Amino acid sequence: MLVWLLQHFSTILEKFEQHISGDSRVYLTARTAIAGATSFLLCMMFGPMAIRWLQRRFRERIGSDSEHLNKLHASKSNTPTMGGLFVMGAVALATLMWGNLSNVFVICGLITTVGFGTLGAADDWIKLSTKRNGLTARTKFAIQLLLAIGICGLLCIEMWHKPRGVEVIWPIGNVGIWLGGFYVLWAIVVMVGSSNGVNLTDGLDGLASGCTIFAASAFTVLAYLAGHKTLAEYLSIPHIPGAGELAIVLGALVGAMLGFLWFNCHPAQVFMGDTGSLPIGALLGLAALVTKQEFLLVIVGGIFVVETLSVIAQVAWFKATGKRLLRCSPLHNHYLFAGEHEMKIVVRFWIASALLALIAVASLKIR
Repeated sequence: MLVWLLQHFSTILEKFEQHISGDSRVYLTARTAIAGATSFLLCMMFGPMAIRWLQRRFRERIGSDSEHLNKLHASKSNTPTMGGLFVMGAVALATLMWGNLSNVFVICGLITTVGFGTLGAADDWIKLSTKRNGLTARTKFAIQLLLAIGICGLLCIEMWHKPRGVEVIWPIGNVGIWLGGFYVLWAIVVMVGSSNGVNLTDGLDGLASGCTIFAASAFTVLAYLAGHKTLAEYLSIPHIPGAGELAIVLGALVGAMLGFLWFNCHPAQVFMGDTGSLPIGALLGLAALVTKQEFLLVIVGGIFVVETLSVIAQVAWFKATGKRLLRCSPLHNHYLFAGEHEMKIVVRFWIASALLALIAVASLKIR
């Protein structure tokens, strides 16, 4: 891929110049693929340098409430974290290069990447440079809400005059419920919930990054279909003019996560931290909102949903009975406590994530 890029560099520059000037010959599919390749190469080229820099400054501290979990994760101590810095940087740069910056959905994607990434970085920095366990849960949630209000407000303004723009679409029968101004509240719930779901899943080497690749790939396809009038009508899904441009952001995310997984697979050389997990989840939530596939997000991001529900169930069960429902939550820790090897858990979760993504995309015509 690198050789190909070097051989065709002049052609790529010409295409980029055409894109900047609004030339329609720069196809969305080509720009999506090139955005993914760009972010992947950026991670591969600058990843080692970033990891060495992070190694000197931000090393993971293992210190959960479970002594057994601390023992299981003892080997991960001092592994550099905040790898989300170079991942989100690659996504943002690739989007700036290949995305249509006059498109509101692309702007929302960039704001989500930078905004939630900055929040995650602040949380990680406090956690690693002080004795505090990061931002307080209340402060972190409040900032997430503020970010989501701004992004979702901008999204609502853009969607207001689009057909079915501020509706919640029930997947079976394509029935919609018009929310009007309350659409902002719905959008905030989706975005913040998705952000925290990925954050909870990021606990084993390669787990969150691998699952994100499948989920983001599915939404790259969904964004393209939603923005394509003919295909949207054929599949009986809402056509959202301009939604296809969000495929550039999601394609860049897929490429960046592939590059990050190169360093994050077991044994991990770097962790993404909240710097990566918070914006990743928020971007998936944004994609679901733009494509009007919020309910499909539950299937596409099924692993993230199950991980979140496992934490909620564990807390609720313990408060009700005084006993633990799982050996340890989130769910991946339950299997880790049961003696399963870390990589076996991760690969099985990847398989489940891939199957869920395929089922979600295949369900479009079935519905």
